Formats: sequence, structure tokens, C-alpha cells
Amino acid sequence: MVGGGTPDTTVKSYWGGDIQWFTPSEIGKNKYVDFSKRTITRDGLDNSSAKLLPLHTILLSSRATVGECSIASNECTTNQGFQSLIAKQCNIDFLYYLIQTKKKDLIRNACGSTFLEISANEIRKIKVAVPVQNEQEQIAKLLSLIDERIATQNKIIEKLQSLIKGLIDDIITLKCGQLVAFETLYSKAGEGGTPTTSNTEFYDNGSIPFIKIDDLSNKYLSANKDYITELGLKKSSAWLIPTHSIIYSNGATIGAISINKYPVCTKQGILGIVPNTNIDVEFLYYFMQSSYFQKEVERVVTEGTMKTAYLKDINHIKCPIPDLDRQKEISHFLSVLSLKEDVERQLLQKYQIQKQYLLRKMFI
Repeated sequence: MVGGGTPDTTVKSYWGGDIQWFTPSEIGKNKYVDFSKRTITRDGLDNSSAKLLPLHTILLSSRATVGECSIASNECTTNQGFQSLIAKQCNIDFLYYLIQTKKKDLIRNACGSTFLEISANEIRKIKVAVPVQNEQEQIAKLLSLIDERIATQNKIIEKLQSLIKGLIDDIITLKCGQLVAFETLYSKAGEGGTPTTSNTEFYDNGSIPFIKIDDLSNKYLSANKDYITELGLKKSSAWLIPTHSIIYSNGATIGAISINKYPVCTKQGILGIVPNTNIDVEFLYYFMQSSYFQKEVERVVTEGTMKTAYLKDINHIKCPIPDLDRQKEISHFLSVLSLKEDVERQLLQKYQIQKQYLLRKMFI
């Protein structure tokens, strides 16, 4: 079991080398990981607590996001949010699936106030049942087939996303329409707020959908995890955002976006934007994903405890907006591809459910 580390981010010579350096957010989507978003140099490795991990190491996240894992396809390193596993007398693929069945145990044994973290010692204490080598290989072979299909499905979705993004940028340019200030596109907009978490009256048996950034993963917001009460809504800066509005994250993670299918409220760092009658909500959704708009938002981001794009600054962004008929024409064209992406996501979800079912049935 091997921890990780982060080279000094102020020393340029430590970064941009040929050594892959993974963070927890890059782990768990696919069985194998090849390339990390950031890389470090040999000097960065030598001058930090990061360790060079061999091929086929299981990268196991142990901080903030606990229990996510992938297998390294190359030598690599990680930041300190890992306790990575190097197999000894065990089939590496079997060990990868085995540790996934222990995610609840990993989270249960984690601790921390700012974020959860599990230590190497706590991981070592977790009891596991390991069959003979031949049975390990058979279990791993079956589950690997499903993982291959999941990886293929992820690639299909990524290609669709790339196609949609390219088309958005081709269509939405400065020549798209008349330049108007963003504040003229909506009738009402504002951030949400979080009711005091220590007051159970604000949350227990709540019926008002309370949206967090994790909920903004699809075009349409049609389900969520958290709720608050009427009292929680009244005693906070949260407000009820009507159906068919834009829900846009403007703090910490900037740019996550959805269209709500039902009235919701949001935490701070997420904007609710109610479009004017002459603005098609679908067009606005695509426009706010365009490279043009994203670059303009980047210009007004304020650095602080966390990065924030304040509405008062977004309001002044000049937006090329065509007439309503043209807006609907553009959004209809792009929606066809978005629908295809949604179908592929639903198929991916079914494969993931099937995998979880087999993990529960095949491991004690």
C-alpha cells in the first residue's frame, strides 16, 4: 500500500514532465487509466512524497472521495489523496473488483471534519474473503467483459459530447446575432443559499428539491438527492426557481449546467436563471456551453477562497443572440444529438447496475 504526494506547485521545474500524476477526480470512471491531466518531472518526484508506482497498480482514492479505484496502465504517481495497492499473491483484476465491494467499509472507517479520509492502517484492517487462484481468474474474466463494454460506452458518450461541443462553437459565434448584455436575457436570476445544517427543522421530511453541483450532470434536471423544508427555504437566501429555467454553477466548479424539469432551489454557488419570453431556454442552455461564453466568464472570475463568477459581472457579458425563431431552429438541431447522448447515458447506467449486481452476488 503506497501513499502519494504533491510537488511544490510554485516550482515550475517540477511540473509538465513525462510522469503521470493522478488526482482522485480522475479515478473510477473506467477500469484502466492511461494519462493524467497533469504530469510531473523527475525533479518533482524526487522532491516530494510522491512515489513512482509500477504498471497495474490499483489507484485507490482515500481522501475526500473515498473508495474510487482504477488500474494504472503505465508507471505513474498520485497526489496524497490515495492509498494505492500493489498486488502480491492475488490476481490483479480480482483484487480490483474485490476492493470495489468494500467501498462502504472504506467510507465507514474514514474520518475527518473538512473531508473524509481513511488511513492505510484502517484499510489494512478490512477483512476480505479470497478464493483460490482459478476462481479469482474466472470471476475477474466475467467482470472484465462488462468493464470493457462500460469503457466502450464511455467513449461513445465522449465522442458525442465532443461533436455537440464542436457544433455549438461552429453555430454560436459573434456573427450568430445581435450583441446584447447577458442581463437582458432573463426576467429573474440569483444564487441560492444553504439553510443552517445543524437545524433539523430545515431538512427533516423536506419536500423542496435542494440542488447541489453533483445534480447538474445531465441536460435536464429530472431527479435530485437532497430536500429542504418550507421553513428552511424561508430562513435562508435560497429561492424557488420555476420549471424550465437554467441552473448554472458559478462557484468552485464553474460551468455545470442543466434545465430544471420541476421547481427547485439551490445552494450558494449555483445560479437560477429564468429566461425572458423572447429567449428559448434550450438555446440559452447551449449558448452558455459555447467556448465564446465560457471564455467571457473566465475573464470575470474572481479569485478567493474559491473561484467565483459573480452574476453582477456575468451580467455585462455581450452575447450574440439571434431572433426567437432562429434560436428554436438552433436548439432543435442540437437537441437531436443531446437526445442521442441521453440514450447512451441510460444504456451506460444499465451496464453499471448490472456490474454492481454481479459484484454483490459473486463476493461474500
